[in-house]
Amino acid sequence: MRAAKGKRRRWKQMLPLLLAVVCMSEGCGGRTEENGQTEILENSVSEAAQDSGGEERMDAGKKSTAGDYTLDTTASEVMGNPVFEDYGRLIFPANVNIDADLKLKDVSSILTWYSNVKPERTVEIVNYMKEQASGGRQIFYDIYTEEEKAEDPAKENTGLFFFRGNPGEKFAVVNAGGGFMYVAAMHDSFPHALELSKKGYNAFALIYRPGAQTACEDLARAIAFIYEHAEELEVDAADYSLWGGSAGARMAAWLGSYGTESFGVDVYPRPAAVIMQYTGLSEVTGEEPPTYNCVGTRDGIAPYRTMEARIRSIQSQGTDAEIEVYDGLSHGFGLGEGTVAEGWIDHAAAFWERQWSEER
Repeated sequence: MRAAKGKRRRWKQMLPLLLAVVCMSEGCGGRTEENGQTEILENSVSEAAQDSGGEERMDAGKKSTAGDYTLDTTASEVMGNPVFEDYGRLIFPANVNIDADLKLKDVSSILTWYSNVKPERTVEIVNYMKEQASGGRQIFYDIYTEEEKAEDPAKENTGLFFFRGNPGEKFAVVNAGGGFMYVAAMHDSFPHALELSKKGYNAFALIYRPGAQTACEDLARAIAFIYEHAEELEVDAADYSLWGGSAGARMAAWLGSYGTESFGVDVYPRPAAVIMQYTGLSEVTGEEPPTYNCVGTRDGIAPYRTMEARIRSIQSQGTDAEIEVYDGLSHGFGLGEGTVAEGWIDHAAAFWERQWSEER
């Protein structure tokens, strides 16, 4: 028992160092790992981490709230819709320069490192958001107080988008990737959250501050917020799950292994399951929750063999874990619609349900 506790302490002591170097293996700074070789990616994400043009692009898109969005609707029109109040700017990456005339059918152009982006899915999501908000349902929640945001302005660009399922159902928090440089929610968390809500689950998509440490702090705060407001949100806080793709998968894994207490908030229950897509995380602490992974064989950023090895290590400790490897798929395939990975989210949801306690 003492040895096990000592091992956990050593992992926690190493955590800041691990977070500091994680960018070297998850695409930060434009670097990726492919077949053991480090290559430089052309980085189309704006170098301006604080986008001073956010208000201007919203103003440029202010139009009538009437009518459905289409493939030819501009992102600015969506963000500037008064129905979204002041959080419309967070529907698309807040720290990426977005042209005022960027159309929804071209959103893939701002989602660096991603593949299989479906414009029709983007249109479905923004119309869903508009319908919910127009109907008087709150779809966005701040996780920090106004005082906290005034003290740290970067916290202005955080929060939870809520995709409601059945009242009283369990919840999931979905974390998009983006190399800890931006949050690719429109492809890597909103679609997942919407699909989970269709299954009856309550799903939250987190918008977090780029950076491994701050992202994990925001996720910890989000978990605390949901627990503290579970009655108001009408969610069952037991046996929740954490989901993520790429950098977002690392966030889910770290919170699952180290707990909320390692990231600046009180102790809250660990997730019943961690659902991870395409990330090259290799560390195993011995504290991992049940874990599901999926990845493609042609992923040049997250080698599938690394993910397979980590799942084997988790299984060797007697913890439920599984991985699905899809032939020919590259990094960032999202829901995998129209590919060999289509339907993986059903398998992941079933894996999560398998971890639920007997009492519901």
